[in-house]
Amino acid sequence: MNYEEVLAYYSRLHVKSEISAYCRSRWAALEGLEQKNERLFLRYWRRGTRPLTINTSEDLDEAFKRFRILRPRTVYASINLYHRLEVAADAENPSNIIKSTPIWDVDASLDSWEYALKAAEIIVSHMEKEGLDRSVYLKWSGRGIHLHIHEEAFSQKLLDKHNPLDVAFSVVEYVLRRGRNGLINLAAKAPQSADRPLRIENKIDLKRVFTAPLSLHRSLDLCCVCFKPNNLYDFNREWARPESYHHDESWKAYEEGEGDRLAEKALAEVGGCDGWSGAPKIKLERTALQAETATTEAVTKMVSHRELGRFQVMGLLQAARYYLVAGNLERAKSFGLNRAVFYAWAKRYSRDKLIQPREGTGAFAKHVDDRKIEQIGDEAAYVSPKGWFIIGNVEQKPSDYDRQIAKRVETNAIPYDDAWITAIKYLKGFPRTTLLDQQRFYKEIYSPVRDTFHILMMRRRKAGQQKTLDRLFGQKSI
Repeated sequence: MNYEEVLAYYSRLHVKSEISAYCRSRWAALEGLEQKNERLFLRYWRRGTRPLTINTSEDLDEAFKRFRILRPRTVYASINLYHRLEVAADAENPSNIIKSTPIWDVDASLDSWEYALKAAEIIVSHMEKEGLDRSVYLKWSGRGIHLHIHEEAFSQKLLDKHNPLDVAFSVVEYVLRRGRNGLINLAAKAPQSADRPLRIENKIDLKRVFTAPLSLHRSLDLCCVCFKPNNLYDFNREWARPESYHHDESWKAYEEGEGDRLAEKALAEVGGCDGWSGAPKIKLERTALQAETATTEAVTKMVSHRELGRFQVMGLLQAARYYLVAGNLERAKSFGLNRAVFYAWAKRYSRDKLIQPREGTGAFAKHVDDRKIEQIGDEAAYVSPKGWFIIGNVEQKPSDYDRQIAKRVETNAIPYDDAWITAIKYLKGFPRTTLLDQQRFYKEIYSPVRDTFHILMMRRRKAGQQKTLDRLFGQKSI
């Protein structure tokens, strides 16, 4: 399609109506010409100021008119719906989120599109088992499928207790975990496209956007069409032809409260979203499956266990370290999460700015003078007036540790109590001087086991013998 044809497509009344209906109250985005081989995303009416919104057909016309020189082609919208979007900060304020849409991303190639439908079938079947029917719909995005639960399927009573983004993240993660084995086996059978393997994943985060219904694909001459689960077996890619699309407007249908039971289960297991504004963004483990890793050997390994992330290993070992030095379990949890966040942030940005905060270096420089500092050996950490360790304006509370460290240890490996005992025994094998030395702790205690700690826990659980520790770590444990 040339650009005049693109503009003619977006001038259709039905196209404008469906796009604006979906984008209403969401943070919108347009994708324009690529510059230096990078996708050009337009997310503000003016650079860095008011977020782009498309609440009416007229807004869509205005957006294409204003950015015409950049030739926008694809329309996206956030998973979150907001009370207001007047300034950039509105999009990062958790209390400003009204609803969030759980969306599963199934990415495929033109050769594996039928397997994308089969993956969608697996996910839909798990939602049906949880009582979801009217509130589910699917979008063919051009190369794959986005599966949605309508955001209104979750009652206000539920959302009064949990942030909508926590609900959306947990629901998507929970269902992928339940369908994991079937999805892995399916991915192993799909055509192996080197540039675009069949991939099913949880992409939910604070600023995530997905293609709006009836938007054109970014490169293919196809449009994004919606259909309901009962049409899954009838779907054909011909439905997505812009000149004669087959699109179901009943994506707007929902039943309030239909998703509550699933949400409660998911929140209890997953614990919420893994990255919020106002704190260092830490990428924790989330389910992502793709064909290139789904060999027989990989399937066997992934079904038996999932490796612990370095973030969890750091948090667990730092908590055990504090407990052995200071003896307070609740504050040990706070310290463990605090240090895990610290090192993840330091790795991503600059460690100097964290260790030596000064004016103009971000959150770590705020209110430095009136904060209490506690030291474990030669390592210092700020403490809030309530006694919890703190980074910026965010406390790392024991409940946060339980959600981000303990619960994910349980989910990915073995019972947390077993992991805790293993960590304590491991650290007791080192001199106290090593525990009190920041660099030696990192290099001699954490680094050697950061990618193998899950193996230690599994073997210790099965064997229950002290020699397992000695064999894995190459030293005696006390």
